[in-house]
Amino acid sequence: MPRILVTNDDGVDSPLLIPLARALQRLGDVTVVVPHVERSWVGKSISRFDVLRVAEIERDGLAIHTVTGTPADCTSLALHTLFDRKPDFVVSGINLGLNFGLAFVLSSGTVGAAVEAAIGGVAAIAFSLALPRDAYGLAGPQRVQALGDRPHRAAEVAAEITETFLRHGMPGEVDCVSVNFPEDISSDSPRHIAAVTRTTYDRLFVPVEGGFRHQFGGLSIDANPEGDVAVVSRGAVSISPLRFELNGRLPEALARDLTR
Repeated sequence: MPRILVTNDDGVDSPLLIPLARALQRLGDVTVVVPHVERSWVGKSISRFDVLRVAEIERDGLAIHTVTGTPADCTSLALHTLFDRKPDFVVSGINLGLNFGLAFVLSSGTVGAAVEAAIGGVAAIAFSLALPRDAYGLAGPQRVQALGDRPHRAAEVAAEITETFLRHGMPGEVDCVSVNFPEDISSDSPRHIAAVTRTTYDRLFVPVEGGFRHQFGGLSIDANPEGDVAVVSRGAVSISPLRFELNGRLPEALARDLTR
């Protein structure tokens, strides 16, 4: 049985955590290591100077390790420090909200946990789910009510996709995978392999008394009918294989003037 690590960036109280872990238990031995509180929008940040504290708790009969750190901290601890051997596969999520488009992919703590797994040599998938409008800003029982049965439906589809990768293996030219679910996800939702859409965002902070606080401004999206943003907007699942090839090319004239 493969050993599967589950982590996230929404913390131990995410209503999507337990359904995902339970669905994945059919596929292997599941270990859960998550932030003790929500740590969204932190990318792949590592706690360089903080002392990380790990606690073992139980929720709905499921053993969970909580960490006072980032999602990438959770992945690194689980891969190299907490246990006697590495997991065979890492599943990050299911995120409360979409992580499609380049701007969100690079900012997401959910995707960051999967990136950290890839750097550690372990195959990983990050799952994210579109939320209904009436679920934004809610917490606790109100958020659970607004989500309805979406957590369980999303968990079942996430397990199906994970099982497929476990069966085939992660391709050598793929570092990790980002999957985004539409709001009304079901086992019948169409699934498409989609490129990550190039996106940019503008203002992230607004002035408040004493400083500035986060408030998302807006997103600019390149028109790409086959990109992950367009796929999810059509009500389908986007499956985006990621490759960390960071080497760009300069025009010959610029390269010539820069070099000697």
